[in-house]
Amino acid sequence: MTNDLQNSEPPRPLHPDAVRILPLGGLGEIGLNMMVVEIEGGLLIIDCGLMFPEAYMLGIDLVIPDISAIADRQGEILGILLTHGHEDHIGAIPFLIEALGCPPVYSSPLTLGLLANKLEEHHMKDQVEFRSIKVREPVSIGPFEVEFFRAAHSIVDGCGLAIRTPAGLIVHTGDFKLDPTPVDNQPTDLGRLAAYGEEGVLLLLSDSTNVENTGQTLSERTVGEAFEELLPRCTGKILVATFSSNIHRIQQVINAAVKVDRKVLVSGRSMVSNIAIARQLGYLHVPDDILIDLRQMRDLPPQRILILTTGSQGEPLSALSRIAMDDHKQIQIKPGDTVILSSKFIPGNERAITHVINHLYRRGAEVHYETTSEIHVSGHASQNDLKTVLNLVKPEYFVPVHGEYRHLVKHAQLAHSMGWAEDRAIMISNGTPLVLSANGHHTEPRVETGRVFIDGKGVGDVGLMELRDRRHLANHGLVIVFLALHQKTGEIVSGPEIITRGFVPEDESEELLNEAKALVGQMLDAHSREAIADWEELRVEVRKTLRRLFNKTMDRRPLILPIIMEL
Repeated sequence: MTNDLQNSEPPRPLHPDAVRILPLGGLGEIGLNMMVVEIEGGLLIIDCGLMFPEAYMLGIDLVIPDISAIADRQGEILGILLTHGHEDHIGAIPFLIEALGCPPVYSSPLTLGLLANKLEEHHMKDQVEFRSIKVREPVSIGPFEVEFFRAAHSIVDGCGLAIRTPAGLIVHTGDFKLDPTPVDNQPTDLGRLAAYGEEGVLLLLSDSTNVENTGQTLSERTVGEAFEELLPRCTGKILVATFSSNIHRIQQVINAAVKVDRKVLVSGRSMVSNIAIARQLGYLHVPDDILIDLRQMRDLPPQRILILTTGSQGEPLSALSRIAMDDHKQIQIKPGDTVILSSKFIPGNERAITHVINHLYRRGAEVHYETTSEIHVSGHASQNDLKTVLNLVKPEYFVPVHGEYRHLVKHAQLAHSMGWAEDRAIMISNGTPLVLSANGHHTEPRVETGRVFIDGKGVGDVGLMELRDRRHLANHGLVIVFLALHQKTGEIVSGPEIITRGFVPEDESEELLNEAKALVGQMLDAHSREAIADWEELRVEVRKTLRRLFNKTMDRRPLILPIIMEL
C-alpha cells in the first residue's frame, strides 16, 4: 500500500447547509476514480474504479484506491453511484464492497450487468444490492436526491449525475463527449444540463481527459464510415481489435461485416462475455446467422471471415498478441490478411502495441491503427465541448476531475478564460476535502489516500518497499551469501558460500566471487564476538562489504541477501 499522508483526525462536523467533496482517486491520474459526497446525514460514493499497473509496479496485477479515510464510516454510506461500466469506474468494487459495508449500487442497466458479471467471477454477486435507475427520474437516497442524465461516451449507458443537497445542486458530468450523432441516438442530455443551469448549480465536476484537444471530438459514427470504406478493399481475413466494453464500436464492426457478407468470429473471454450481456439487455443487435465458431471458420474462405478480438493495447496474454506471435492454436495470420486496431494508444502501452504491430507485419498482414487510419475516435470531450457544458451549467464553483495533473490545470485555465475567477474554478487533489455552502468554500487538512496494490490473491500486502526490491532484482540481480556460525564461539563453521541470480555468470566470474568470499571472511575476523552475535548487524556489514566491492569493480548494485545459520 502507498499513500500520501496525512491526517488521522476524524472529519469535522458539517453545518446542516454545507456539503463536503472528498476525492479518493482519479484526480491527477487516469484511473482509480472514486469520490465521496457528504452532507449531514450520510455519504454517497461516486464510482469505485481501479487502474492498471504502471511500468514500475513489477508483478502487480491491479491497483485500487485506499479508502482508509472512510473505512470506519460504513454505517453512514448510503449508496454507490456508478456513472458507467469502464474498469476505471467500477473495477475496484469486488475488492472494496465489503470494506464499504455493502451499500446498494445505483446505475444504468448495462453498467449493473457488467458489474454483476464481475462480481459473479469473485463469488460476490449475492452480497450486493443492485438498483437500476432510469435517466431523468430522481431517486431519493437518504437526505440526497439524485438524478442520472444521459452522457454519451465510448460505452453504452453512460450517465452524468445531478445531486441535490441542502447546500445546493452538484452536477457531475461523468466521462462524456458531445456526440451529435451517436450510434444509439442517445446524445449527452444538453437539455437537462441547461435546465440545471437555470435552476442554479452550486458545483460542477467535469471530465478533463481531452482538455488539450482543440475543437470538438468527432462522432463515433465516423468510425463506422471508416469501417464501411475499408472492409470492401480487404481480400483476406480481417481481424478487428478493440475494447470489449465499446459496444457502439462492436455494433459498427458487425454492421460493416454484414454489408460485405463476412461472418464474425468473437475471440477473447471479455469480448464474448460483454457481447452476450449487451445482446441480452438489448444494447447490441447481431443477426443470429452472422456469428460463427472456430469449427465453422475452418470451412469458410478467408474473404468471408472477420474476427473480433481483444488485445488492442498489446497485452501479452491477449488473443491478438498470441496471434501476432504465431502462438495461437486456432487462428493464424497469413499474407494478405488485414488487422485493424480500433482504439487509442493508451500512454505507457506504446511499446507493447508497436511490438504487436511489427509482428503482424512479419506475418504478412496489412495493419491499420490510430496514426494511419481514422478507425478510432475518443469518448471524451474536447475544448469546445467543455466550454459548452460550462456555459450551459453556469456553476457557482467548478472543479476539474478525471485526468492527469496537467489536464486539471488546463481545464481550470479554460474556465478562467471564460470568466470564472480563480476562487471559483478550484483545483483540488486526492485526499483534499472541499467544503461548500452558501457562505463560500474552504478546503480542510488532507486525509489518508493513495494506492493499494493487488498481487494475485493478496490485497495491500505489497507496498513500496517490496516494489523497490523487485525493481532492484530486475535491474541488478540477486546475490545470496550463506554463512554458518558456531553457536558459542561465533566462529565460521561453513561458508561464506555465494550464489548469484541475474548478476554475473558464476562459472565465468570465479575470481570476483572468490574475492567477495575473502572480503566477507576478513570482515568477520575483524569483528568482535559480541558484534557477530548480533545477526542483524552482521547482515548489514555483509551487505556493506559486498556492495562496495561490486560497485567498485562492476558498477552494479545487486540485491544482497545474507542468510545466517547457527550450528
